[in-house]
This record gives sequence, C-alpha cells and structure tokens, in this order.
Amino acid sequence: MRAVGQSVVRRDAAEKVTGRAVYVGDMKLPGMAYAKLLRSPYARARIVSIDTSRACAMAGVLCVLTSEDLKGIDPYFGPVLKDQPILAAGEVRFQGEPVAAVAAIDERTAAAALERIEVVYDPLPAVMTLDEALAPGAPLVHETPPRANGMFSDVKNLIARASNVVHEFHYQHGEPTEELFQSPELETFDDVTTYPMIHHVMMEPYGCVADWQGDQVTLHAATQHPHPVRRDIAQIFGLPLSRVRIVVPYIGGAFGGKSYAKVEPIAAALSRACKLPVRLCLTAEEAFQTGRKPSARVRVRTAVSPDGRIVARHIEVYYILGAYADVGPRVTQKAGYTALGPYRIPNARIDAYGVYTNTVPAIAYRGYGVPQTALAYELQMDRIARSLGVDPIELRMRNVLRRGDRYTPSDSDFDADLPGDLAELRHGMPERGSRGPWTGQGMAVTLKTTIAPSLSQAMVRVHADGSASLFTSTVEIGQGAKTALAQIVAETLDIDMAKVQVILADTALTPYDQATSSSRSTTLNGYACQAAARDVIRQLRDIAAGSWGVAPEAVKAEGGIVKAADRQMSYGEALDSLFGMTGAEVVGVGTYAGAMGNVPLSGITPFWEIGLVGATVEIDHDTGETSVHELVSVADVGKAINPALAEAQDEGAVMMGLGHALWEEMVYADGQLVNGNLVDYRVARMGDLPARLESIMVENEDGPGPYGAKGIGEGATCAVATAVAAAVNQAAGIEIRDLPLHPERVWRALRDHALTAQQEGK
Repeated sequence: MRAVGQSVVRRDAAEKVTGRAVYVGDMKLPGMAYAKLLRSPYARARIVSIDTSRACAMAGVLCVLTSEDLKGIDPYFGPVLKDQPILAAGEVRFQGEPVAAVAAIDERTAAAALERIEVVYDPLPAVMTLDEALAPGAPLVHETPPRANGMFSDVKNLIARASNVVHEFHYQHGEPTEELFQSPELETFDDVTTYPMIHHVMMEPYGCVADWQGDQVTLHAATQHPHPVRRDIAQIFGLPLSRVRIVVPYIGGAFGGKSYAKVEPIAAALSRACKLPVRLCLTAEEAFQTGRKPSARVRVRTAVSPDGRIVARHIEVYYILGAYADVGPRVTQKAGYTALGPYRIPNARIDAYGVYTNTVPAIAYRGYGVPQTALAYELQMDRIARSLGVDPIELRMRNVLRRGDRYTPSDSDFDADLPGDLAELRHGMPERGSRGPWTGQGMAVTLKTTIAPSLSQAMVRVHADGSASLFTSTVEIGQGAKTALAQIVAETLDIDMAKVQVILADTALTPYDQATSSSRSTTLNGYACQAAARDVIRQLRDIAAGSWGVAPEAVKAEGGIVKAADRQMSYGEALDSLFGMTGAEVVGVGTYAGAMGNVPLSGITPFWEIGLVGATVEIDHDTGETSVHELVSVADVGKAINPALAEAQDEGAVMMGLGHALWEEMVYADGQLVNGNLVDYRVARMGDLPARLESIMVENEDGPGPYGAKGIGEGATCAVATAVAAAVNQAAGIEIRDLPLHPERVWRALRDHALTAQQEGK
C-alpha cells in the first residue's frame, strides 16, 4: 500500500482486535431441531397440491410446514415490497423457491423427510430474460400488485402495480433534448452494455437459529441488518419490537447478500410450530437459489464538444430483479441516480427501470448497482477519447467533478479531489506496451452515494477502573468494523485500546443502527461512537468541575485522567467522588442522523465514495484467454482509521471485481440455474492474483466521519471490471461491451474483428 496523506489514528491500534469467531452454524441449543427446505424444480408453476403426510409420519420429524400452515400471521416479507412469501403460496416464481420446510431431530432425518413430500405442479409460462419480461402481453410474474413495506422514505411513493416493471426512476436537469444530441456542432456516442447475474459467494451461507420462548422469539442470525430484521419478524408474527431479539455473531462474509430478512422468517415459523429452537443453515448451492446481484442492460448517449467537454448525457438502465423485489427498487433508484458518472454534465436525463423475471431474486450487492452503470459510461468515455484522439485520463480530467461541485443542483457538495486522484492513478500505472503487442491498459473512475437519510446510535459505558464497553449494532462481517470502532473510542477517551470492549450486535442490548452496508460503519456509525465517547468525556469533566469548584472548560481529560491546574484524578476516582461509592459507571450516548433534502433520493448523501482502478492485461490471441498482470486501485478514503484493514478491504474489492470481469456469471437454461454451485461457478482464486496489486490510499481528511474518514470497500469493486474490459478492448482493438470476458467471448470478438478488417481491406 502507498498512502497519500496521513495514516494511523492510534499507535497501539495497528493490529486487528482478535477473538474466537463463533458463527451461526456453530451454535447448539438444548433440544435444538434442524431444518431443511423443499425447493421448486420449476421457474414458474401453479401448486396443485402438497401431500406432507408421509413426511409427518416419519420418526424424528418434529413438524412440516407449507403455506397452508402459516395461518394467523402475515406470511409475506420484503424490505421494499411485501411480495415474497415465507413459503410459496399458490404459485412458485423461480426455480429453487422454498415450497415446504421440515424440522427434525437431525439434518439427515430432515433431508429424508423432504423426499417423502409429494407436490403436484402445473407448469406455467415463465419470463426468464429482460426482453421476455418487457414483451407485449408477457406473463406477469406478479398478477396481483404487492403491498409496500414502508421501511424506506426514498421509495415511499412507489406505486405497486400489475406489471413486470416493478419500479421506475426518472430524473432530469438542464435540457437534454434530441436536438442537442443531433447537433452538428457536437459528436454523439450511443452504446449499450450488459452485465450478468453474479452471486456473492460468501464463505458462510445463510443461517439462523430461532428460539421461541412463550410470546417472544430470539434469533441468532447471520444478517447485516439486525434492527430491520427485528422489524420484519415483529410485523410477520404480530409482536411488539420488545418481544423480538436479533443476536448477530461473527459473519463469514456478506457483501450485501445478508441484507434484510432472508431465512429468518422460515426459521422463526418452524420454531413457533414445533416449540423448540430450530437451526436453518443453507448449503452453498442453496445460497445460489436465495440471492444474486442484479443483472442489467444499460444504454448511454453522450453529446461531446470538439474539445472533449460533455454537453449532454442520457442514461437508460434496466435492472433485472428476479422473482421478488427485495431491495431491487432502491437499487434501481439509487444506482440509477448515480448513472451519470463522476462528471460535470449540464444537461442530463436518467431513466431507470427495475424488472421482475422468473429468476433468483436480485438483492443488495457490493457496489449497489453502480458497477453495472459504470461499465457503460466508462467504456464510452474510452471510445470518446479514441475518437477525439485524447488520452483517456486527460479526457476525464477535463470533465470530472471538482471539490465543492454539485452532482445534481440540490445534492451535497462533492467532497473528493478527483483531479488529484487521477494524478495518483496515472503515477501508479506503468508504461503501456512493455509486455508485447497483445498487451493493453485500461482505467475507470466511478462514483457512489451512501445510504441516505441515515441513522446510527451508539453507547459507551466507562467503568470504575477506567475501561470502556462500546455498544453498537454494526455487524462484524470480516471488514474489521469492531477494530476500527474500538480505535475511535479509545482515541476519543484517550485510553489504551486494550481497555475497550466492543459488544457485538444484539437488539436487546445494542442501540439502533440502520445498516451494516453502504460503506457506512466506520464513518457514520463511527461518528455515533465518537459522539458517545465525547459525551462520556463531557460528563467526567462536569463531575471533576463540580468536585473542584471550577468551570468545566478548565478541566482536561487525557490518558484516562481528568485534571485542572494542579489537581487530577482517574476516571474511576471521578465517579467515586460523584456517587460516594466504588463501582459506579458513566454512560455516554451518541447519534448520527443524516440530513434530509430535496434530492431525488429524499436524503443528501453523507459522502461520495470514489473508486479508481487501472489494469494491465495480456490476451492470448489463439484462445482468447485474458491474463491480468497489474491492478492499481486509488481509494479516496478521507482518513484510514486502520490502514491495514483499509488496504485489505480495497484489495479484496479489487479481487472480487476481477472475478466479475473475467469469469462470474449465473447461467440459466430452460428455466434452470445450471451452474449454481462452487464447482461450475468460477470465482477469482489466489492463483489469479496479478503479479502487481497496489492499493493507494488518498487521505485528505475531508469526510464526515471521525478524523475526516469516508467509506471504503465498494469503490474498487465498482471500477475493476470496467478497467479490465477497457484494457482488453485496447489490447485487441475490439469493442466488447458485455461481461464476463471469458475466453470464448474474447476469441469470438477477435475473430469478428479480423473478418471485418479483411472485408474492409477487400
């Protein structure tokens, strides 16, 4: 890693906070039952009948549930629309949808019981592709308009309707008229790209242990969103929030895939039915049937002046959301909003659509829809550069947003130094052409908003011995949030980091946090943690001031001691002086509440996450295989609270994006997902690691978080696949606009290019 700016917050915080990782799958509760799900073999079918009698009669089977057994509750859920049933009701809408659930004394018995459940299906016409879903007279994935959840203010006006287009987002500023795009004084570029379905491939699949005790339920869940999941469970079962407890242990990877409710409602329903704790942990293959990244088709039209200035841009993007909405409408809206790219564009129009299909539901994924649009607008920027004979970085220098600019007239000021970031990328990338004629370089610069409006709360307890406990609902998913937040509290209290204990997310103990997603934990939850620690310091200074008869402003807190002039006492002694006994504590509370605004998303983005990546590739002309030799990432992080963890996040994002560029794609044939497993689905492996992988941290301390921090971890993922695609196009002189760049696709593009050149030569 090469850092630009400042680095470590505390000298004693270089190492990650360690502890034994306990996952949901490790849990064993007394009398615990084990659950398995029966899944539909059809992409779309009417359920004629389900006979569970033979399964119920098996020894060791505790309960069997179908949708008919879910009476007296609200059996539908979904963070935006309540369109997803706990178990398929009347109709299945994608291959792999759960139809029945079994709880038994062990997993083997539960699996055997599934074989004894008889389901009669009546297959129905399915829409598997975007074109099929949008065709006139196409079968509707949902014939009855679903209900809104009401969880998000930015989609509160979403109109539920009987259509395969579940949501539309439209935005315009300036006058991006057709006359402008056809002006003879401007050059217009018009391109279409496609982005495939991609799975998260987290090492720990979905899991939950549900335990009903009387009229309340506790769920130990592998979720990024404990408080929203608590809300969903409370609504489904008609419980007050105080009767639902979500405990989140360590999570073995998530990348957005464990956002909001997934298996928790089924596990809770089973536990309620058999009156025992129930463990439901999916296999890797079942995870493929639970969620994936939205695939997309994007059209970009851009009008450019002779000197390379963007005059107008029109984006039309279709996100293919699968059988259920999940957060797809928000992806459509938020990613659609940023589809113009990190550029100053006086005349702009955005039309974004979220579309139902009979495929696995699309859910949140690292980058939240931005990689799909970035592929389109950045590959087009390269085409513009070639047409005008301008260096690709220079073209971007002429057009990128500057600090203080507005992405849209009513949003927050832009908070990054993009010209400086581009200069860092240019400096970090090697000279082109050092490896041979089939070597190429590509780059991409992308922009992403953060969830808004946003809310985080935190609590810090300082104990009698001067140590502290931090209560936060941020979830540790391997990104190091526990370490970074402990650093922030230790720095603010000015105590050794070893004295800070972080209490993991538990809705019965830890205060509200909106989400562990959108690169917000260190920045926005960190702000709340810092505010809570400062509240503790304020109280300690007030205690000392009252004890000594001085103004609070005269009291300083440092090194675990409060002091004024020649007087001093430890934090513990200050508490003793107030309460007249030992063992007392002081509790501080902190809140981050993001600003509302009149931007199209109903909230001003707290910070802009920037991703810049440069790639050097080499193509095997005979096979089409692409080798990536160098990847350079520039992360504009504001402040790297823990540089080692920041570097790990950024490099992980780069490697994840490399898989998207070259291999990853969920493939359907005749309504069946044919590669939904870890054998046939190819991800980036250690052997694919480029010979040179460099992460450059730009630290201008210009973020809203503690010490000027901004989010990190998604920017590089938004840019990598595009940078690799741009390098492949440059190396071979071709125009590939579809991912992944597997050998056959590249080989066919090379062949077609050669044939075209041969015909033109004649």
